Amino acid sequence: MIVLSVGMPRAGSGWHYNLIHDLMKTTGCADARDIREKYHLQKILTEVNCNIGVLSARRLGLVTLPTLLGNTFVIKAHAGPTSASRLFSALGLLRITYIYRDPRDAMLSAYDFGQRALTKGRPNAFSHLSDFEKSVDFMMEYVRIWDKWMNEKNVLVARYEDLLMNYDEESARLLDHLKLDGSRLEVQKVVEQYRPGVSDDQQGLHFYKGKIGRFRDSYTNEQKQVLQEKLAPFLPRMRYDV
Repeated sequence: MIVLSVGMPRAGSGWHYNLIHDLMKTTGCADARDIREKYHLQKILTEVNCNIGVLSARRLGLVTLPTLLGNTFVIKAHAGPTSASRLFSALGLLRITYIYRDPRDAMLSAYDFGQRALTKGRPNAFSHLSDFEKSVDFMMEYVRIWDKWMNEKNVLVARYEDLLMNYDEESARLLDHLKLDGSRLEVQKVVEQYRPGVSDDQQGLHFYKGKIGRFRDSYTNEQKQVLQEKLAPFLPRMRYDV
């Protein structure tokens, strides 16, 4: 089986992936990075967190081959659901989680992250977001992807803010979805390792600022009005104030 950790960019998706990855390792499942090397999937599973990209039938078929040989592992994506992902989920080959965040904060985080990388001379996937308009267009694509995931069955949906503020409840929901025994010491140790605020140098959380509602102090009134107009159909359903 493959555990697919999907997330809106800059929405704690790296945190969620690493938590899921290490929880599943307590069951003896394989490391996706080892699977990538062993089965020559470097063109399919990219980046540090083994991002599959588009959930096409071809890509999912290739990464499913190791599972048919008895391997379970965790991979990541930012893409929307497809007929192929639905089929693989229905067949029990894919167990899916999805995490999102207030898109206004996620958008600001993506812009900041991309610009910081540029100043260091190491541009990343967000460095093309050079202004507010480009950032809005970028984030609206992922808001539409969020909308699609909300209509999917058998997907554990989490909000970044809930994971941050109600970690015990959210981690318990995750354990239930992954069918893990929360009473096991190994599982409890991983849960505590990824608890926010345990230490100042936690590995795997991928935080830089991570502050809830930071957009309110960072965007102008005019920019916030633009966001309000574009996101009005979505924010109440996402459980955020317009």
